[in-house]
Amino acid sequence: MTAPVEPPPLPATFRPTSTRIVLLTVGTVMLVVLCWISVALDTLTTGERVSFIVTALVFFGVLALLSRPKVVADEDGVTVVNLTSRRRLEWAEILRVNLRPGDAWVFLDLSDGTTLPALGIQPGIGRDRAIRDARALSALAESRGTGTPRR
Repeated sequence: MTAPVEPPPLPATFRPTSTRIVLLTVGTVMLVVLCWISVALDTLTTGERVSFIVTALVFFGVLALLSRPKVVADEDGVTVVNLTSRRRLEWAEILRVNLRPGDAWVFLDLSDGTTLPALGIQPGIGRDRAIRDARALSALAESRGTGTPRR
């Protein structure tokens, strides 16, 4: 059994920092390389140059979108930012914070009977940090809302 986790000070932002750094670095490098290629190759037509640049921008945009997820906790509740959506929750709406072995990210059990994925806490590259963040968010939900204590 693990010791109770002290809730972190608010506001607190949880995001997969290592994953974000990798995605944005790869996106930036690819953007620079593809743009450089489009300018450096003399044999390319204007249309081909434009297609290189557009491809680079699309590639960077997709990687930037993948780096977007985060969970922001403040005094009033939690904002869950996933790939294409943002949802604001009051503390009382969060019943439980789940990160089970094999889960790709945290799931929030909500008072309306639904489950909300929170991609901002994911064990991909930083497993230990994700576990700490999930425990911290769980401690916040337990202390501020109607969260169910961990068994």
